[in-house]
Amino acid sequence: MPQAKIKIGVIGAGGRGVIAKHAHKPENGVSVVAGADISDKALKEFQDHYGTDTFVTKDYKEILTKGEIDAVFITSPDFLHEEHALAALNAGKHVYLEKPMAISTEGCDKILESAKNNGVKLYLGHNMRHMDIILRMKKIIDEGAIGEVKAGWCRHFVAYGGEAYFKDWHAEQAKSNSLLLQKGAHDIDVLHWLCNGYSKRITAMGNLTVYDKIKDRHAPGEVVSTAWNNEVWPPSTIKDINPIVEVEDLSMMLMELNTGVLCSYQQCHYSPDAWRNYTIIGTEGRIENFGDNPGECVVKLWDNRTSYNPYGDEQYYIKPVAGSHGGADPRIVKEFIDYIRDDIKITTSPIAARYSVAAGCAAAHSLRNGSIPVDVQGISEDLENYFIKDQK
Repeated sequence: MPQAKIKIGVIGAGGRGVIAKHAHKPENGVSVVAGADISDKALKEFQDHYGTDTFVTKDYKEILTKGEIDAVFITSPDFLHEEHALAALNAGKHVYLEKPMAISTEGCDKILESAKNNGVKLYLGHNMRHMDIILRMKKIIDEGAIGEVKAGWCRHFVAYGGEAYFKDWHAEQAKSNSLLLQKGAHDIDVLHWLCNGYSKRITAMGNLTVYDKIKDRHAPGEVVSTAWNNEVWPPSTIKDINPIVEVEDLSMMLMELNTGVLCSYQQCHYSPDAWRNYTIIGTEGRIENFGDNPGECVVKLWDNRTSYNPYGDEQYYIKPVAGSHGGADPRIVKEFIDYIRDDIKITTSPIAARYSVAAGCAAAHSLRNGSIPVDVQGISEDLENYFIKDQK
């Protein structure tokens, strides 16, 4: 039987919108046919890639009124995710929504309710669940190699933080809330996934320690390059940062999961190196990754009592793989297409994405209010069960 044809629109055609190219396979019945963006440059590049006859617009609502479109990729800035997702879901379109799901817990819950009420598919772009380094760690844990998981730690070194998050809207609390959402949503989700639970109670601390002191700022509304340059060092020498700088460049949070597991997450936006380091400790061992780029990274397992052993008892080297974000982007897009076409079980989770935002929001509130403990907002059992049925 021939496969059903799928036509796709992209809201936020520039930037992260390039991920839609992995879906565009007309020979397999999947075509990207429309794109929306407020940037003329982004729309031109979109047509250059998909064809000059491809529909483009600066008004995303024009895409949603096109009956031929079955699904949309929403890759717009974070503060627009809620608006764009609700509009697409209410228009009956299946949605691939880039992380973070929204910049508030309440926004996430509105999106979940809309997807349920409209009976359309909601898929979240947590691509790290498709990265080989994370999949290997998940496999080791699930096979019982470290016993029962009791602790999870993540250190995130963001060498490019100045350019990527302090030169544009990311630096404003009203538009990003906190970098514990924009950047941390990935890591919180991975910790939850590897430790098989969700945060229920959080305390955090953080500060603006470098970028608030930089005086070289671009004019309001001016668009500057956010490409990073390793020659810009130390971070205090960066130029053209956003006129408003409010979000923390150094954050730490402690999480108590609903399973009793304890986790920590630490994020720095001016470290000299760029990578993530996860440590998961169980009752019979621990694992840790060194590097996160396929072909250059390894997971090490310690499962014997020892003194200092930098090599681990076993090593799992991650092979090189094609595709952006360590091969995760083509994989996650394929899963989305298979989900809306064949109703497969999926690896990513709207509920998990919601809890990663809820944890980040709770942490932001804690660190801005004297590190007070904050309980993470739960979700209704009915809503959780609705989406859980689609999980692997």
